[in-house]
Amino acid sequence: MLRVGLISDTHGLLRPEAKALLHGCDYIVHCGDIGAPEILDELAALAPLTAVRGNNDIGAWADRLPETQILEVGALCLYVIHDLAQIDIEPVAAGVQVVVSGHSHQPSVEERSGVLFVNPGSSGPRRFRLPIAAGELNVSGSSVSARIVEFEVGARGQRDR
Repeated sequence: MLRVGLISDTHGLLRPEAKALLHGCDYIVHCGDIGAPEILDELAALAPLTAVRGNNDIGAWADRLPETQILEVGALCLYVIHDLAQIDIEPVAAGVQVVVSGHSHQPSVEERSGVLFVNPGSSGPRRFRLPIAAGELNVSGSSVSARIVEFEVGARGQRDR
């Protein structure tokens, strides 16, 4: 079984809870809005990293990141994009079994026409009342399952990091 850690919308904040979840993964996917190149360095130290540029990723470091990536994990093909509204392929026709995206800060797992769509949510600074979360894929051959992990961060009355 292969574990693929999913993280998105860190916006310059890599929480210890997220790092703990990603520790031991075989691969890590960052779905954009990274916020700082140091985040990529920290994640790449944990496992092989695939990352895409988000709409808030600016500067020379971010210009080097692609807007989409394809990653083969076991017998599966994953398509990574920041904003799902900008998808430029038809996943079934392209042979993609999993589409991973970010942008909305809303974690979700949904199957459509046999394709698994996963958004791990945001693990960076809290936005509105949305959860702080990350996710993982468990891949065994051509089978895949996804889970979202929401983090309890900050005490009541404290500002979020």
